[in-house]
Amino acid sequence: MNNLDTGFQEDVVISTRIHLIRNLRDVPFSAKMSRTDRQKLEQRVVGAINGNEVLARLFRFMDLESMSKAEAVSLVERHLISADFVADCRGRGLFVNEDESVSMMVNEEDHIHLQSSEVGLNLEKAFERADKLDDILDKSLHFAFDENLGYLTQNPVNLGTGMRASLTLHLPALREGGGIARLSTNLSKLGLALRGAFWSGMEPKGAVYQLSNRVTFGLSEQEAIANLQSIAMQLIEQERDSRKELAGNLEIQDTVSRSLAILQSARMMANDEFMQLISNVRFGVATGLIGPIDYGEINRLAIQVQPATLMFYSGKKLTTDERRSLRAEKVRDFLQRLNL
Repeated sequence: MNNLDTGFQEDVVISTRIHLIRNLRDVPFSAKMSRTDRQKLEQRVVGAINGNEVLARLFRFMDLESMSKAEAVSLVERHLISADFVADCRGRGLFVNEDESVSMMVNEEDHIHLQSSEVGLNLEKAFERADKLDDILDKSLHFAFDENLGYLTQNPVNLGTGMRASLTLHLPALREGGGIARLSTNLSKLGLALRGAFWSGMEPKGAVYQLSNRVTFGLSEQEAIANLQSIAMQLIEQERDSRKELAGNLEIQDTVSRSLAILQSARMMANDEFMQLISNVRFGVATGLIGPIDYGEINRLAIQVQPATLMFYSGKKLTTDERRSLRAEKVRDFLQRLNL
């Protein structure tokens, strides 16, 4: 199969995420809660999960107060929790399923933050799963809802559906052409946000961006998803058209080849360097300059070699040089396994 014809647009769309923000109707918003209040709420949610036979088998609970800093930051790198969630771990917990495609933060900015993720572009499936979990939990936890305002949230910008839908995109060609800032400005007028996925600003390492809805009030979840889907398809086509032009450039071809060679042979590698090199290789795969590599494999590698995740799974503290050495080793092993 041609890499440009992936069923879920995985050459451009790395992942899909649906976020549902909820609060309990009889509990103050998080800003008014003490540590004891947080712990009580956490126990209520634990009780709701354990009281449902299906959910009890689906989720495992992780108490942020009892975990190491490396494990907590690794959860951020794996997109299971927010960076703010780690800043104060008191009374905070995470429910996550086995493959980490469904998770639920307890006591973030709001009481509950559900997240459902899928590989590639798959908004409907991600929403369907989150919506089912939302309905089940509402029966026992009773979420705060107003007929006029919709779901009640601590931050008024999330009123209404309380839903944030986001797509993680790989846009190296559009970045190379200098069009990201213009696109971001235009998309903001349509109620969407385009920003760097891992770093602030519009020049993230690895050309990885996040496209998400900003409007949660005055439209349904289905309307928000349809709008995001429509805009995403336009971005995908623009990125692919730009890639075709760049792929014929000898300098770009050389950059792709050199990037693969460095990844194959490097003995030490900083994370920023890795992100840029793997971005170049991903571009090479998408344009046929490099033989086929499963995009899912690339995505998993990118998470596995993040700094905290490297330390957590190694089971020990690592110096900067040790992390760089281990990262390079994992990358070499990955490419050797693929006979590259």
